[in-house]
Formats: sequence, C-alpha cells, structure tokens
Amino acid sequence: MKNSLTKIKSKNKIVSDMIRVNQAGEFGAQKIYEGQLAVLNNDKTILDMLKQEKKHLDTFNKILIKRGIRPTALSPLWSLGGYLLGVTTALIDRKAAMACTVAVEEVIEKHYRDQQEILNEDDSEKELLEIIEKFRDEEIEHKNTALDHDAQGTKGYKLMTKGIKRITKLAIFLSKKI
Repeated sequence: MKNSLTKIKSKNKIVSDMIRVNQAGEFGAQKIYEGQLAVLNNDKTILDMLKQEKKHLDTFNKILIKRGIRPTALSPLWSLGGYLLGVTTALIDRKAAMACTVAVEEVIEKHYRDQQEILNEDDSEKELLEIIEKFRDEEIEHKNTALDHDAQGTKGYKLMTKGIKRITKLAIFLSKKI
C-alpha cells in the first residue's frame, strides 16, 4: 500500500512539474514574440505564431488553475528575459528573430516528445497527452516556418542558436524546481 501511494505521489509530482514548466515555456514564448513585434511591427508570420502561443498559454493557465498547481516563481524573470531576447534578436534582423524561433522550438519539440514518452506509459493523463501532442506539432510548424523564412541565413546562426538552446534548457530546468 505504501509503495503504491509513493508511486502515485511521484507521478503526480512529475505531471505537476510538466504542467508548470509548459505554462512557463508558453509564457516565455509569448514574451519573445512580443519583443520581436516591438521591433518588427506587425510582421504577419510572427503575429500568427504569437496567436498560437497565446492559445497554448491560455490552455496551460486553465490546467494550472483546475489542478491547483502553482506556477513557477520565475515568471517575472521569464517575462523580462523572453521580451529582451525577442527584442535583441529582432534588432539584429528578421533572420535572427527566425533563428531564435528555430532554437527555442527545437528544444521545446524534444521537451514535449520526452513528456509524451512519459505520459504514454499509462492512460491516466490521456487529455494532457493529447494537448502536448497537438502543441508539439504546432511548435514544429513554428520551427519549419522560421526555417522557411531563412533563419539559417543569419550571421552567426550556429553560435546564436546554440546559446539560445542552452538558455531555453536552463529555463526548463529552473521552472521545474522553482
């Protein structure tokens, strides 16, 4: 009995951490696009991606509330950091803004895939699994859109995306913990 209770608590913590970090990630993504739009006024491609990120964020906000999961305490940092990352990449040029999208979405694609593997182990979180699968597909679309808009043509593409990927991975790690 004690062992099965421990397993349930452990699974609940894993799922709570998933939801917390996904909400934080969608919040950060929204801020990145808002920063980019502050420089690249009314860029239709970025506006379209922002609309999807807002839907993702709204979904995870509702799940947080419904399940009584606290958001990360780092939201103010992700707000400022995401916005500044968006502004900075857009100030370089549009290709750099697209490179930022590629870097973030490659990390998120893997992050969501890892979550899918965990959730596929049992049927108790089927609704969450479906949401993550849908959002992962949309994040892949964002990455492909950015690639179609010459993200790789930005000067210093490899170095820039490597740095942004590291920042994104750190944000995921910290959002699970804090």
